[in-house]
Amino acid sequence: LLFVVGTVSCTLFLAVNGLYSASDDVIELTPTNFNKEVIQSDSLWLVEFYAPWCGHCQRLTPEWKKAATALKGVVKVGAVDADKHQSLGGQYGVRGFPTIKIFGANKNKAEDYQGGRTSDAIVDAALSALRSLVKERLSGRSGGYSSGKQSRESGGGDKKDVIELTDDSFDKNVINSDDVWMVEFYAPWCGHCKNLEPEWAAAATEVKEQTKGKVKLAAVDATVNQVLASRYGIRGFPTIKIFQKGEDPVDYDGGRTRSDIIARALDLFSDNAPPPELLEIISEDVLKSTCDAHQLCIISVLPHILDTGASGRNSYLDVMLKMAEKYKKKMWGWLWTEAGAQSDLESSLGIGGFGYPAMAAVNARKMKFALLKGSFSEQGINEFLRELSVGRGSTAPVGGGAFPKIHSVEPWDGKDGELPVEDDIDLSDVDLDDWDKDEL
Repeated sequence: LLFVVGTVSCTLFLAVNGLYSASDDVIELTPTNFNKEVIQSDSLWLVEFYAPWCGHCQRLTPEWKKAATALKGVVKVGAVDADKHQSLGGQYGVRGFPTIKIFGANKNKAEDYQGGRTSDAIVDAALSALRSLVKERLSGRSGGYSSGKQSRESGGGDKKDVIELTDDSFDKNVINSDDVWMVEFYAPWCGHCKNLEPEWAAAATEVKEQTKGKVKLAAVDATVNQVLASRYGIRGFPTIKIFQKGEDPVDYDGGRTRSDIIARALDLFSDNAPPPELLEIISEDVLKSTCDAHQLCIISVLPHILDTGASGRNSYLDVMLKMAEKYKKKMWGWLWTEAGAQSDLESSLGIGGFGYPAMAAVNARKMKFALLKGSFSEQGINEFLRELSVGRGSTAPVGGGAFPKIHSVEPWDGKDGELPVEDDIDLSDVDLDDWDKDEL
């Protein structure tokens, strides 16, 4: 089947379609070796998060290999198949491909690479980052994390993103907060708590950045704040509880490494995050950027505004928004256009000229699409997308093997459509009798 969704795929397929091999100077990174190779390393790392089906990634590959060879022995250059290893991509907030991160002095606070996609630009950025790393070492700043009271007293600020809560401050901060809270209840003398502390601190910084502060990591000294310890039945240390608005707290029973904590925090974030944007196709860039960055893009063609009015169109858009919310973890792109506005695109998807509203799911990597055969309703679309998500459903090639020309159009203004105004013709100065004679 043409739609490979999620992580369900065969190993041989990935091996054949991976962009890098053992013969390259690019180091393949996975959840198994990432912590040891990158996080625990003293080296500077440039890491590309890619998907084998992504056209931009495929174009970057020869430049990335060339940069890796040039930087060999100086800067480490790695690559993560984030389509295969979605948890690792999610841990670092990867939302599109390719994403390049620089892991420098502070491995727990990677920087986004925003430079050009040529080997020269990549090498220049790597050497600039390396110079900064060496200067930090020269000035005595390592940028790493350490644990314990000593670091806090010496101004290390290692736990700056862990929010300390007390009996007095807990309720006003956590209860009824719109944010998600992960709260560690600890005892200062507890060995397991001391082991957790640097992991919790590092995770707090990363989670704050990746979720824009929507998931917060906190800590409560349960030996001092006994009201809280009693209220939540804390019997052992450390105990971690998750608090979400309107729900009873639940125990966190995952792993104790920063990557485990970050992964769970990002899951909580995606559960509470808004759905992906629903964009109108007003230019070629909107279509290409959305479909290139996502494994599937869901394109709806809605009836002309004169056929539905604003209320009818909004009801269709509401259905799409509900489905985007339901399937947001798939990280698909969502687009719509008005019937006739992009007639070439309609024709290439076998929609053109009739049967609106219509919907197609497009795999831009393979230039294949599937058409919604059922009703344009929550139930009909849900069945269509569910079939795709488990690898079923009939597909066809996009007409012409590529997206056709996309016309730039004005975005919908949210109003009812208006018929074009016909020009008034003043006939008072026209002698109709003479006009008839001339015609004859």
